[in-house]
Amino acid sequence: MTSGETALADGNTRTLRWGILGTGAIARIFAAGVAGSRHGRLAVVATRAAPTAEAQAAFEGVPVVQGYETVLADPDIDAVYVATPHPTHLEHGLAALRAGKHVLCEKPMGVSAVEAMVLIDEARRAGLFLAEAFMYRLHPQTARVAGLVAEGRIGDVRLIQASFGFRKPFDAGHRLYANDQAGGGILDVGCYPVSLARLIAGTAAGVPFLDPVKVTGLGHLGETGVDEWTAAVLAFPNGIIAQVATSIAVAQDNAVRIHGTDGRIEIASPWFCGGRTGGSATLRIVPANGEAEDLTIDDPSHLYAFEVDAVARAITAGRTELDPPGMTWADTLGNMQALDAWRAAIGLAYDLESPQRRARPLSGRPLKHGRLRSMPKRALPGLDKPASALALGQAWLDSVTHAGAMNDAYFERGGNLFDSAWLYGQGKADIGLGHWLGSRGVREEVIVLGKGAHTPLCYPDVIPRQLTQSLDRLQTDYLDLYMMHRDNPDVPVGEFVDVLDREIHAGRFRAYGFSNWPLERVQAAMRYARETGRHAPVMVSNNFSLARMVEPQWAGCIASSVPEWEAWHREERVPCLAWSSQARGFFTPRAGRDIRTDPDLVRCWYSDENFRRRDVAAVLGEAKGGSANQVALAYCLAQDFPVLPIIGPRTLQELDDSVGALDVALSPDDVRRLDLA
Repeated sequence: MTSGETALADGNTRTLRWGILGTGAIARIFAAGVAGSRHGRLAVVATRAAPTAEAQAAFEGVPVVQGYETVLADPDIDAVYVATPHPTHLEHGLAALRAGKHVLCEKPMGVSAVEAMVLIDEARRAGLFLAEAFMYRLHPQTARVAGLVAEGRIGDVRLIQASFGFRKPFDAGHRLYANDQAGGGILDVGCYPVSLARLIAGTAAGVPFLDPVKVTGLGHLGETGVDEWTAAVLAFPNGIIAQVATSIAVAQDNAVRIHGTDGRIEIASPWFCGGRTGGSATLRIVPANGEAEDLTIDDPSHLYAFEVDAVARAITAGRTELDPPGMTWADTLGNMQALDAWRAAIGLAYDLESPQRRARPLSGRPLKHGRLRSMPKRALPGLDKPASALALGQAWLDSVTHAGAMNDAYFERGGNLFDSAWLYGQGKADIGLGHWLGSRGVREEVIVLGKGAHTPLCYPDVIPRQLTQSLDRLQTDYLDLYMMHRDNPDVPVGEFVDVLDREIHAGRFRAYGFSNWPLERVQAAMRYARETGRHAPVMVSNNFSLARMVEPQWAGCIASSVPEWEAWHREERVPCLAWSSQARGFFTPRAGRDIRTDPDLVRCWYSDENFRRRDVAAVLGEAKGGSANQVALAYCLAQDFPVLPIIGPRTLQELDDSVGALDVALSPDDVRRLDLA
């Protein structure tokens, strides 16, 4: 049967021909799961080196071949199971997707949330199936537990306790103890209790999963630099607290207890359920008052057969993700982010994530500007390079790896204007952007915008000192554009203009502007520059958005979305570099008249006027093939004065949503309709 053909078994579900990358223990277990499934057939297994007699025997007649590329090039293979060590999941997952194969990737999907994000983005753009393999999520026991929680059998959930740990004698050369192989407990098995805690917290809230708002932890890092035992506390927005623990050097009970106001649920075998080859699983319900009750779930199916059949059902239905409680893409990203936070809390870092090892794009492809699409450009005063219509903010990119992935993607989508600041992330934003500029060798192809002199350090003598620090972090000897981050009305504008002019003459930036300065102070600075022959400001960076700020996001913030500022921009043609151009998610499903989970979003953007504009944006988006969020960004681009919106995506999907606004054309009538809403 060739790829694309359909075999009918158990209704209309397609039977998939599988290939496995890797021959280790998990590959052998999964192979048994395929053999026990209804809709899977194992066709081939690949090993990196020459197959051994032991490997040939382990797969019971299934051919074992040398070279993963052999499986990927086979037109008869529909789906690939990535069973290699997790530091290679990104590489092999990308290769399989690029070969046109559907992919089930053994957990974790990558070493970090950023790696998982890159892999998910590849699947999304290719239209192929991708899922992270948490076999217990698809067993009937897990569904029964979720059902008990949803129906309120133990009242309101308050506390979850979950562990997964074992004792492996110390062996510095074993992958579990090797830092360079991302060893330790958190990624290997700690991902299980985190994933179940998130599932139960979400079920209690009536959603498929919930992400924690805070993760704290303590752990022991051994002599090889990996977590040998560690525990974390996850705090969820609905008040639920989860205590999770993992280990590779300490055996644990590997059980789950879910405590509610009316009792608790005890799961003796949460991860292997009734056993790998099938059998009985038992749940115990212990009411606050009354006798304990044992519930037995009998199922003869191989534990791993459930995920094999779930993948077949999803692919047959044309879906690219599993259905909950299987791991959806958003679920995987949330789980990986929680694991990242746990690692950060205990100081666990892997050498393979160091800046020196992150010198190339995670995609594995050579970086090429505009490879994926083009982006309109416009000339800016004082600069010799035209700037892309959208600027990419660096404030929310919290690591070298994250910055590298997002900046690579933006650059390949035609972007070249990067917005950073001395203040962002206590220097992390500058450092991440600087590593990207240096490692990718693209400094002369892009426009780097830096900011400094934020309140309370807003004085003329601060500007050169902070600029020097930013240039060092950014690994460059000049900025294309410098912005003062705030104003200090106690200092005459001339003193600021004088020092900024000196820095231009020193070659440390090409042009400058002001962020969050009152209009009268900007005008005064421009008059002073003209009268004294100094360089004048060429840009203002204020908030500008379809949604009007109800309250400033931060102290000292100023919006250009008022008639006085708009008239000035229109007359002077001074560009507005618009921060919070999409009102920090107000036009996405994160916001709504009855959604109040983000206090800052409510405080700064919730008003009747803004919701009316959001409603009109949604209607226009539907008519034009876009989203309300894209219409909001297109509104900025459609003004009759120059606006360069700064976008602040944290994921590649958010980036593509924002870049998609370039394809939403708003007429002057559309803009007026939005203004009058």
